[in-house]
Amino acid sequence: MSLKEKAVSGLLWSLWQQVSSKLVSFCISVYLARLLAPAEFGLIAMLSLFIAIGHTLLDSGLTASLVRTTEADQRDYSSVFYFNIAGSILIYALLFLTAPLIADFYDQPLLKALARVYGLVLIINAFFAVQSTLLIKEMKFKRQTNMQIPAGIGGGILGIVLAHMGYGVWSLVWMGLCTSFLSTAMHWIVSPWRPAWIFDKQLFKKHIDFGYKMTLSSILDTIHQNLYLIIIGKYFSASQLGFYSRADSISQLPIGNISAAVNKATYPMFAELSADVVQLKKLYKKLMQQVLFWNAPSLIFLSLIARPLFHLLLTDKWLPAVPYFQILCISGIMYPLHSYNLNVIKVLGKSALFLKLEILKKVLSVAGILTFIHFGIYGLLYFQFAFNFVAYYINSIYSGKLISYPIQDQIKDIFPILLLACIIGALSFIFNVLLTGLLLSDMLVIVFVGLVYAALYIGTALFIKLQALNDFNQLILKR
Repeated sequence: MSLKEKAVSGLLWSLWQQVSSKLVSFCISVYLARLLAPAEFGLIAMLSLFIAIGHTLLDSGLTASLVRTTEADQRDYSSVFYFNIAGSILIYALLFLTAPLIADFYDQPLLKALARVYGLVLIINAFFAVQSTLLIKEMKFKRQTNMQIPAGIGGGILGIVLAHMGYGVWSLVWMGLCTSFLSTAMHWIVSPWRPAWIFDKQLFKKHIDFGYKMTLSSILDTIHQNLYLIIIGKYFSASQLGFYSRADSISQLPIGNISAAVNKATYPMFAELSADVVQLKKLYKKLMQQVLFWNAPSLIFLSLIARPLFHLLLTDKWLPAVPYFQILCISGIMYPLHSYNLNVIKVLGKSALFLKLEILKKVLSVAGILTFIHFGIYGLLYFQFAFNFVAYYINSIYSGKLISYPIQDQIKDIFPILLLACIIGALSFIFNVLLTGLLLSDMLVIVFVGLVYAALYIGTALFIKLQALNDFNQLILKR
């Protein structure tokens, strides 16, 4: 298989893996949202930072190091495996001990018990981290998909049954634990790899020397991503946090899926081309345009049909989340491109630069959050929108220098796509307003607006011969 075919296949399967597993999770969460109160989702959102930091500390950048190590063998994988197990137990013990402090911080006594039970996912997930890394390294995303979907369905069924039985927020906790357990079991069944009784200190030191900078960067990013949840959970009600977290999770369906798929697929691809800057630049450019070509219209469309979508799926009790959702969708248009820039920096071994950029961006972000918190939740949301463009600009400057692809050239390549998506979005908004006077059902409004947007967007792209669509025809449709 050629590099071009491998790139396309890897990206498509990675995207399908993300979309299919998240779609299952989304459908389950929608059903649960109809059964549970916003405040119960808010309680789980309060724990998200601590679980996410636990996973980041557990990874320690070792996954990225294993993927970029071309000659990794049993000694590498076994050493990382045992570190993961020992580290997960230590991190869970720390979470167990600090659970009362978390409950006191949010003034939610129930969080003490929730944190101590939900935190067990850290230990469970540690048992399949290496198997998952091997699948990513070998770009076997189809196999990952075939494990993630059944695990998500199994956990979801348990969560729904418990919610019907009146377990409330605990149904979400046991659903998460069950999903992790099933995923771990299937990785051990499917993957032929087994750890040997080996712990090579020298090899581990090599991985940790690269990984600790990535870990510090990831911790900063994790805290930053969850900072809004912390602030809203601390200074506003659990219900408002529930509205925000639900809006964020639905907006992440396209944003997070595309970003995660891009990150998984492009990192090993970029690693193969790390010695050929010219080819790396060509691949970077094509993939950047492809992601934006599909991501921008998807998010603009979701913002247009936000109200009928929430009314149809989640019922009236979730309608206060609609304006949050619309702002988050628009602010996420540029987010997947961060994965490209950061992957370029990582595969070229510039982990120190990676860390410096993360520190710079987080300092700017925290300063902005402290400034705009005085304007309430909407002040935070509008700042988040603006900062995503600032972060992309910062990342692009440095990654562009490494592959001779300056920021002005990148903007020139993506501007036609952004302009087209915005113009078609404005026309579709006018059409959407006209439909509101016809008293159509939510489903009909979503379908009509979707058809109009898709027809205008694709039709215009074909008419003006947009480069991204031409590349799609050549790379994917092969014509």
